[in-house]
Amino acid sequence: MRGVDVLIAPDSFGTALTAREAAERIAAGWRRAAPDDDVALCPLSDGGPGFVETLHASLGGALVAATVTGPLGAPTPAAFLLVGSTAYVESAHALGLSLVPADRRDPTVTTSRGVGELVVAAIAAGATRVVVGLGGSATNDAGAGALVGLGLDAPRLARGGGALSGVAVDDLGGLRDLRDRLGSVELLAATDVDVPLLGLQGASAGFASQKGATPEQAQDLERAVATFAHAAVEALGDALRPDLLAGQAAAGRRLLAAPGAGAAGGLGFGLALLGARLVPGATLVADAVDLDGRLAASDVVVTGEGRFDWQSLHGKVTTAVAARALAHAVPAVVLAGEVLVGRRELSAAGITAAYAVAEGADQVAEALADAGGSLERRAQRVARTWSR
Repeated sequence: MRGVDVLIAPDSFGTALTAREAAERIAAGWRRAAPDDDVALCPLSDGGPGFVETLHASLGGALVAATVTGPLGAPTPAAFLLVGSTAYVESAHALGLSLVPADRRDPTVTTSRGVGELVVAAIAAGATRVVVGLGGSATNDAGAGALVGLGLDAPRLARGGGALSGVAVDDLGGLRDLRDRLGSVELLAATDVDVPLLGLQGASAGFASQKGATPEQAQDLERAVATFAHAAVEALGDALRPDLLAGQAAAGRRLLAAPGAGAAGGLGFGLALLGARLVPGATLVADAVDLDGRLAASDVVVTGEGRFDWQSLHGKVTTAVAARALAHAVPAVVLAGEVLVGRRELSAAGITAAYAVAEGADQVAEALADAGGSLERRAQRVARTWSR
């Protein structure tokens, strides 16, 4: 009897499993329950951890090693992918949360400087187009540190988000020249979420707590980032493309509110100051691996991530997969460590069903202790429902 054609297309499960490891574990569990099914693996990324690995597997190219400034200021090994004249940079290599010990996580002091240094290294290697994957950051400095790494003479900006509170226009006198110097390079920021820089779902209010900030620090960061952002926009002046109807001021507001400006602690905004185009990372990767073609040959797709919550509905891999699966009339099934989204939101996102590895708060620690085994066992149970 012919089995089901199953496509396994997850993101990474936080720091517990890479996308490749998660795909392999899900596939192993599925095959145990349904050995006649044809199971294909397609690990994905939304711009966060695994961005370079996923694209390297699909596009080939050369991995180029570099040493850059880590989020706490120490030298950190990193790499970028060079495919022809295009370089793919994974910001998590330079500012990833996994690079900071749990007891030292403090987004008021962590810096994105290393990302700028990685971009400089990519340009020096011959890249004329640089795609920076954003996500999984330990920082909340609106990309200010990255500007220093790219050559802006303003050391204060590389001291973390907390140091931005007193930044003035005079501190950013070289910003316009830096933008001009990078004018010959096409910059893309592949964002893992579509949130703005400021506000209740912005970088500080929405994500700083995950990086170690207290509620009070998150509020301080919101104010500090806003101060820096407004000063940067003013420093650029008419270098920003004006809004023909609303004027120059509207151009700055548009930059702050752009979907993805708040990604990676506001790094999306920092790169946009230099003319980078913000694009959904999950879409960019899906196109690179021909996800549509693979969905067209599948009966069901299984995607997943560590925690499926409100953030997942803002540009993450799971919802991107579901949207494309819907276009191909393929059921989309989500496996996640935790599922914190209701049925109505799942349905609106085009997700057919979602299953949690940890079905209660008391099971989370147990699941994390054996992340791969727990996911594999859950996939085995799910396969019994979805296989013939």
